[in-house]
Amino acid sequence: MRSDAARRRERIIREARALFAAQGGTVALETIAEASDVGIATLYRNFDSRTALADAVALAILTDMRDAAALALARIDADPQDGWHGFVTALVDLDLGALTDALAHHVVGDISGPMREAQEQTLDRIAAVLSAARAAGVVRAEIEPLELVLAIGMLTRPQPEPIRTAVPKLVPRLIAVLEAGLGA
Repeated sequence: MRSDAARRRERIIREARALFAAQGGTVALETIAEASDVGIATLYRNFDSRTALADAVALAILTDMRDAAALALARIDADPQDGWHGFVTALVDLDLGALTDALAHHVVGDISGPMREAQEQTLDRIAAVLSAARAAGVVRAEIEPLELVLAIGMLTRPQPEPIRTAVPKLVPRLIAVLEAGLGA
């Protein structure tokens, strides 16, 4: 793929990810094309369906999670508490709650082989982070990789405006409670 085509494809994925997080998975593909500064035909040349685009976004998220895990492993060696906290913060910053909600309805039946492989690789990396954090004495033994991801996803789901107004620091507080509860 030419470098300009690769950059365009990455821009489409980045904009789709942001729009899925902000507006949900039903955002119009035309809106994604416009935000990506491409025509709808270019979007369809890159992704033949909404599902193909959603898969690309999900794969990008899984890649970011693996990258966060790799960084956390290095940081846990130097400063276990800081490394663990940095990992949880990185997962929160990925908008897992909004994106999980937006992408969930695109999973129909069995997921593709590449998606399943990426999920397994990601959970393996998260397991390595949990193992290192446990060995360093900063995380309890009970939490499993998927449970951690799902907990962060649930706690970071977008809330209706009245709730955000009434409790503006809800997500950081709940994440702090989760981290404290996971502490060894």
